[in-house]
Amino acid sequence: MENNLREEGKFSYVEEGEGTPIIILHGLMGGLSNFEGVLSFFPKKGYKVVLLKLPLYELSLLKTSVATFAKYLKEFIDHKNYSKVILLGNSLGGHIALLCTKLYPEAIKALVITGSSGLYESAMGESYPKRGDYDYIRKKAENVFYDPKVATKEIVDDVFETVNDRNKLIKTLAIAKSAIRHNMSKDLPKMQTPTCIIWGRNDNVTPPEVAEDFHRLLPDSDLYWIEKCGHAAMMEHPDAFNEILYRWFTTRKY
Repeated sequence: MENNLREEGKFSYVEEGEGTPIIILHGLMGGLSNFEGVLSFFPKKGYKVVLLKLPLYELSLLKTSVATFAKYLKEFIDHKNYSKVILLGNSLGGHIALLCTKLYPEAIKALVITGSSGLYESAMGESYPKRGDYDYIRKKAENVFYDPKVATKEIVDDVFETVNDRNKLIKTLAIAKSAIRHNMSKDLPKMQTPTCIIWGRNDNVTPPEVAEDFHRLLPDSDLYWIEKCGHAAMMEHPDAFNEILYRWFTTRKY
């Protein structure tokens, strides 16, 4: 996945297919490879799938915030001259998508969130482990999924490396604090953008009641559950995730 990265100025991204752009936003623990299922499915259905690499650790500490990432996303949309995009975000990526949609509703055709932060304060702290030994990190990573086997050695190694890198750890904590400050409960009722909420029934990080709150607060939203599924539905159940989302796109004529 990283091998296909295009570099244009400050932006790094993967782009596949032609059609309505779906811009995918990863979370703190999420590399681009988490979305391989979406990337292989939607281009065949007439969509341009774009995985944007977020500069989580590249900015100064003062600029490391959900708001800065939302502006970065809008700059990318403008850079590519996309009109009316669909945003798809998991975890922190969902929060960035929500804030970008609030700030720039004219640029966003639809929103898809799964395991999103933005309402639930401990979401960030819970999903991101503090420093610890490898075994502790492995257990925390496994807790993200319903099936612990989804937390491959590669995923655990990546998290372990991040929490033991002082710069990355400091930036991670700054992002977590900024996510808590940017609680969106008062903004959501004013947001008219059609939103598809796809949630793991067994999400330990952003529990099912968070999805219900998003659904209740977002005026034009639909909520779908995936059973036996944790915090990253598109990774654990890519086929079910794609099927739900494609059906929603078809019903909404996107």
